[in-house]
Amino acid sequence: MTTEAADLEARLRAALARPGGGSSDFDLNPDVRLPEGRRLRPAGVLVPVWVTGNEARLILTKRSSALKHHPGQIAFPGGKQDEGDADVTAAALREAEEEIGLPRGLPRVLGALPAHETVTGFTVTPVVAVIEAEFDPVAEPGEVEEVFSVPFGHVMTPSHYIVESRRRRGMRRHYFTVPYGPYYIWGATARMLRELAERMGQ
Repeated sequence: MTTEAADLEARLRAALARPGGGSSDFDLNPDVRLPEGRRLRPAGVLVPVWVTGNEARLILTKRSSALKHHPGQIAFPGGKQDEGDADVTAAALREAEEEIGLPRGLPRVLGALPAHETVTGFTVTPVVAVIEAEFDPVAEPGEVEEVFSVPFGHVMTPSHYIVESRRRRGMRRHYFTVPYGPYYIWGATARMLRELAERMGQ
């Protein structure tokens, strides 16, 4: 492990160990009243920090425009926890292998952020991992349109985040965005990244 990778890993572990509650798609929309007793489905996403040389980059996906749910959106590799998954971490690693061709033994899992509740009824656990080895990402046909990476430092800078809004089902919904080049990173993905950025800056 290089000195840079060891330093980044130590900072990430410290950030994940800091106390704090979870986040949700409703953080910027305090007027929303969530129903009591709602049942949320568990899911896991991988936050893969790829360290090559002196640079750290975050791997993300662009969902296929042909998908029924969230077409064309930027997302972490991951998905719902299946019966065969031991936990949400296993689900995140399995989905990353399926979606971007990342071998399950390659990421070094450091821990997880508190779960994030989505408007679609999931409680999503962001599993943070470091990758130091080389690998060739392969997008899963039909589900992933593109696998790409952005500088990790860009998404770890809180000032790069912008609050935007749009109308949904007759209500104005506010959400975080952290654009990078042609990639419009927003919604749950941006919110989870901002949570990590805040912790890294503490």
